[in-house]
Amino acid sequence: MNITILDDWQDTIRTLACFSKVAGHKVTIFNDHTKDVEALAKRLADTEALCLIRERTPIRAPLLERLDRLKLISQAGVFPHVDVEAATKRGVLICSLTGPGRPSYATAELTWGLVIAAFRRIPQEMNALRAGKWQAHPIGVGLRGKTLGIWGYGKIGAVVAGYGKAFGMNVLAWGRPSTLEKARADGYTAAASKEAFLEQSDVVSIHVRLIPETRGMVTAADLARMKPSALFVNTSRAGLVAPGALEAAVKAGRPGMAAVDVFEEEPVVGGNHPLLKLDNVIAVPHLGYVERDGLEHMFSTIFDQVLAYAAGKPINVQNPEALTARGPGAR
Repeated sequence: MNITILDDWQDTIRTLACFSKVAGHKVTIFNDHTKDVEALAKRLADTEALCLIRERTPIRAPLLERLDRLKLISQAGVFPHVDVEAATKRGVLICSLTGPGRPSYATAELTWGLVIAAFRRIPQEMNALRAGKWQAHPIGVGLRGKTLGIWGYGKIGAVVAGYGKAFGMNVLAWGRPSTLEKARADGYTAAASKEAFLEQSDVVSIHVRLIPETRGMVTAADLARMKPSALFVNTSRAGLVAPGALEAAVKAGRPGMAAVDVFEEEPVVGGNHPLLKLDNVIAVPHLGYVERDGLEHMFSTIFDQVLAYAAGKPINVQNPEALTARGPGAR
């Protein structure tokens, strides 16, 4: 099969052990990024199996309608970036392993790295040291005895809570009633209200899926309740925060710091984002799940799905109706 992999920005996939699984197929890998339909249509003109790295490129009807040879989209996790109806009409099978699985430990680890880096001002002091200065910024603060607020006690939130406990922090949870019950069962405190959660936390780390109901759930009023000494961390999705609210809040001093791994439009190039211009913000380029072992695990499944399709026995099928589709361009 002609297999194409989009958005391998760090040119990693060909170095994974699981890449040998597709050795018998023609594989084309793109290391840059575009959302332009015309450019994508040219790149993917001969593609039969399209492998996606999470949600980096949207695959919508205007593009799908131009991909007459496309038979399979293979990826891992949820797929809000794929037009399932359009793919199904054209007989394009979507195979993606979803449902309960292991937490993204890589995302949890990065979250904790950002917490420590922010409170001890590691990036700022590193840059100052390179510039010839010594202990150039206001003194950092330790974590022991502080309150770690986990907004969304799911798989990743629970792991981050465990890191906080190991560092001697008091863990406070907020979210849906079912997740608060799980937090209590794990020995943590559930906040009495969202307002109390925000006012009491020294760190607020949000771990919530972005769906229409959660978009913009963190408002300017919410952020204004946080302490001037507090840190807001987002390694989930930028869309969980109301547009512009975090930049304005940090400028106003509540919270006093922010650490983000996610942006409204990705990738961010040219340093052109307001958060990147603030000294009390640490920002990294969506590195949460981008870690070698995680990608190895992800692409092992993605390639297994391609091979299963090529063998006539597709697995993890999300739109079985595509198998019998007979619309224009369908197989």
